[in-house]
Amino acid sequence: MASMHYSLAWASTSSTSVFLSTIAAHSQPACWRRSLHISSALQRSSQKLSSDHFLQSFKNCSHRRILANMAGVDTTVSDNRRFLHVVYRVGDLEKTIKFYTECLGMKLLRKRDITEEKYTNAFLGYGPEDTHFVVELTYNYGVDKYDLGAGFGHFGIAVEDVYKTIELVKAKGGKVSREAGPVKGGSTVIAFVEDPDGYKFELIQRGPTPEPLCQVMLRVGDLDRSIKFYEKAYGMQLLRTRDNPDYKYTLAMLGYGPEDKSTVMELTYNYGVSEYEKGNAYAQVAIGTDDVYKTAEAVREAGGKITREPGPLPGINTKIFACLDPDGWKTVFVDNKDFLKELE
Repeated sequence: MASMHYSLAWASTSSTSVFLSTIAAHSQPACWRRSLHISSALQRSSQKLSSDHFLQSFKNCSHRRILANMAGVDTTVSDNRRFLHVVYRVGDLEKTIKFYTECLGMKLLRKRDITEEKYTNAFLGYGPEDTHFVVELTYNYGVDKYDLGAGFGHFGIAVEDVYKTIELVKAKGGKVSREAGPVKGGSTVIAFVEDPDGYKFELIQRGPTPEPLCQVMLRVGDLDRSIKFYEKAYGMQLLRTRDNPDYKYTLAMLGYGPEDKSTVMELTYNYGVSEYEKGNAYAQVAIGTDDVYKTAEAVREAGGKITREPGPLPGINTKIFACLDPDGWKTVFVDNKDFLKELE
């Protein structure tokens, strides 16, 4: 689990008072009146101003984070985030489980059947859910086919021998869409296979890794815009970019840790393509966070669309919120402690 720690800066009493007394030219009247009140209180009490105090004081001001930066108040927070699972829909749950366990080497971790809502989930991966990124398959009663659309790309799996894995997939009757071999102009050995529903998996030859399920690739219409959003809203790090003019695409890898040890998002921009049909098969990625409320605020400040306000889920009380990135890809943030309680 990657720890994103930022120091919490405190504004000095004198500098903050001066700052708060001069923001009338930069903010709304309500913020100006509030600034004078806080300035007076600080002068009387020599109180230091924390980031939480600042944001609460200016909760109705659309420029509060800009004002905080000008005042020297750091409004970022410590958080521990990691990819929890990726959710997508399949038409034959048992057939998919068989392919993942026999061909891709995953383990079936658990299943749950929600009869009142007519769907079943299966969780599969390469280790326990409290420490590994896993897939969450969803089977909706009576639905045997979905549209993958053009926006979803593939999942990535790190394996120690791509050639051997491909032979196993073939022996089990699986579909190989790209034979094993080095990438063009490089030495990394890869291959592509498809599961029974047509989801593509890139097999990447690597040494032993703590996180074999290592990539989720999605296509985006403006790579620079997406990078800025994932950094600011989701707190990810830009690990690398690669431009391939021969094939007319650019990709960016973002995540909470190095590629060889953790899961990353691979965002791909195809030259001249600004939007994609998403279909109805791929659903979302879930990410753990220490505070869904503060994370939701960061997403909102970065221009993300909140589709489910932060708060507990009925019945299980796990706190979550859901949002969309600039291209409409959905992400759900889940409270870390609540998630672990679910697994007990």
